[in-house]
Amino acid sequence: MENEVVSKNFIEQEIDKDLAEGVYDKVCTRFPPEPNGYLHIGHAKSILLNYGLAQKYHGTFNMRFDDTNPTKEKVEFVDSIMEDIRWLGADWEDRLYFASDYFDQMYDCAIRLIEKGKAYVCDLSAEEIRAYRGTLTEAGKDSPYRDRTVEENLRLFEEMRSGAYQDGEKVLRAKIDMASPNINMRDPVIYRVARMSHHRTGDKWRIYPMYDFAHPIEDAIEGITHSICTLEFEDHRPLYDWVVRECEFKNPPRQIEFAKLYLTNVVTGKRYIKKLVEDGIVDGWDDPRLVSIAALRRRGFTPESIKMFIDMCGVSKAQSSVDYAMLEYCIREDLKMKKARMMAVLDPIKLIIDNYPEGETEYLDFPTTLENEALVTRKVPFCRELYIEREDFMEEPPKKYFRLFPGNEVRLMSAYFVKCESFVKDENGNVTEVHCTYDPETKSGSGFGGRKVKGTIHWVAAPYAKKAEIRLYENLVDEEKGVYNKEDGSLNLNPDSLTVLKDCFVEPGFSEAKAYDSFQFVRTGYFCIDAKDSAPDALVFNRIVSLKSSFKLPK
Repeated sequence: MENEVVSKNFIEQEIDKDLAEGVYDKVCTRFPPEPNGYLHIGHAKSILLNYGLAQKYHGTFNMRFDDTNPTKEKVEFVDSIMEDIRWLGADWEDRLYFASDYFDQMYDCAIRLIEKGKAYVCDLSAEEIRAYRGTLTEAGKDSPYRDRTVEENLRLFEEMRSGAYQDGEKVLRAKIDMASPNINMRDPVIYRVARMSHHRTGDKWRIYPMYDFAHPIEDAIEGITHSICTLEFEDHRPLYDWVVRECEFKNPPRQIEFAKLYLTNVVTGKRYIKKLVEDGIVDGWDDPRLVSIAALRRRGFTPESIKMFIDMCGVSKAQSSVDYAMLEYCIREDLKMKKARMMAVLDPIKLIIDNYPEGETEYLDFPTTLENEALVTRKVPFCRELYIEREDFMEEPPKKYFRLFPGNEVRLMSAYFVKCESFVKDENGNVTEVHCTYDPETKSGSGFGGRKVKGTIHWVAAPYAKKAEIRLYENLVDEEKGVYNKEDGSLNLNPDSLTVLKDCFVEPGFSEAKAYDSFQFVRTGYFCIDAKDSAPDALVFNRIVSLKSSFKLPK
């Protein structure tokens, strides 16, 4: 072990130091989302980081909902978040908690602060509190209610709890330092009147704690050792430490911040996603064009690909953006070793082999994957009438076009050589049929070497084909313009972010396919059975990612 070289991120180095110095004798982490929306790829980094640290140090990992703001919270969000975290593979075992579990203890902490002269009831409005707070360069000024007696504050706070006041009429503030260089320490509000029903506690409470007060108390009650959060909370850390110290928690947790995960040209803001959902621009929070975890799962991303992506991004203090193409790289790398190659025709025209026996069907060996020899071959039906891609035939081809055109010969993948003899057009001039002849001696795998062809195309046997809808996705935002319109803050949406192909055909091997199953479509990309809209008799596929990309791993 002494000779083992291990590269550790800065958080692991801090945990090692705390354990070595006896600050903590174990490690306990948590993931504490607010149930006011669906989780996105940035949350996946936090989930996997917190869970990974607990695993690495043989500690525990808690799942906790910070449900302190009933105006925006829904049971739908609670359920979706738990499903997402389970799917990513993080296991909280029996440690599922809610901030609302601790409302009584938080209230007791507030009473203790009042009794210590560390909190007071303030009558200033929200606007007045902001005005009194000062600026980054100017100190704030004391509230005229700052010097109320302990007895008066206790009475007023109890009246706030009993519902004697309207929303915004009074707040409880921590009594710290209005001249602090850190604005978060200038007597922050720790409780507000909110006459709202809570999704778990009903109408028990008329006051609710603020996040910056509740969060450290939750961590301390649960015995969290390392509160791992993103960099925007760095300025809040002095308040975090103040709360656990003044509330006299033993062995208080330690907050450590890391840089958020930013992806180029994607929408992650809950406010924007909510508007996209409400305006019907996307098909719910799990629309495959979004990067919510539910959307990535529905599109066909795997937990393994997301873990690979998060590992490649690393953990640091420096803010940076990551190219979305790197996430696509990770899903390609994961799927290419696992998923069967299947044949699907997205824009079909019929190919008829005039000299193939009518009514005859043979079953040919088709390689299930080129990358993984363990996935061997399967049988695919072949007959006289097939579907091929429209782009695989041209009446007047350009140079270096090696697919079907009059007089040219190609190989039908894993089948025979066919030569184009003629074609049929409809009244609008569109090709509807291509007529070919085949050479029985050229059967794939037969050892034929009499001649070679430069083109190979895929196909689906027409009598056995299953009809399917295929959805092709591009970036939801216009990459050239960027995510947000600088003039009004709206989103620069890409009008071509979704293309729906209705009359596609896939081979009969999809008969047993179910929601979330994914496949490689030969020459086209990786596709997934849509979990919301697909049915056994009406298959719907989402394109996860194309087969190739210009993306190269950074050195």
